[in-house]
Amino acid sequence: QVRLVESGGGLVQTGGSLRLSCAASGSLYNFHIMGWYRQAPGEERRLVARIFDDGTTYYVDSAKGRFTISRGSAMNTMVLQMNDLKPEDTAVYYCNLQHRNSDPYWGQGTQVTVSS
Repeated sequence: QVRLVESGGGLVQTGGSLRLSCAASGSLYNFHIMGWYRQAPGEERRLVARIFDDGTTYYVDSAKGRFTISRGSAMNTMVLQMNDLKPEDTAVYYCNLQHRNSDPYWGQGTQVTVSS
């Protein structure tokens, strides 16, 4: 019922920046939480940042001070601005949307590779 499409991934050198975007479409409710997860090779998918309906944000410790999550300029969009990227940030990044009392929705993922 909900489709999520990520974009903005790519190859960047250490210290560089990338801006990820997520566009949501389908059967959306007014109240929903959106976030970014990432999964490195051989690792579990883990939360990176999340934004709530009231604008409250959450960041994993490794992302604090470097990443910024916000709602995009277009309706039902979300962006993740990533600055000062490090090799350990290399992963597939997934957009996530969660309604209350509902199963989460996932995008297909976008590859972020940070070279040393």
